[in-house]
Amino acid sequence: METDKKQFRTVATFVDAMAAQITAGMLSDNGIPAAVFGADSSYPSLSYMKPVEVKVNEEDYDAAMSILAAADKPE
Repeated sequence: METDKKQFRTVATFVDAMAAQITAGMLSDNGIPAAVFGADSSYPSLSYMKPVEVKVNEEDYDAAMSILAAADKPE
């Protein structure tokens, strides 16, 4: 029996969960489902040791990276 497993790819890493949530929200607003991983630490001040990651489905990776690159450019 073959299962259809979705693969996730990291599109951004942060030291604080708020920035990761904002990025995930921006991607979601642009039609790309995104999830935040690693934001559940009991010690948020130690997040530099294990960064908070924003991940998307593998098939959305290129589009997500384009959106993030466009958002990073000054107007």
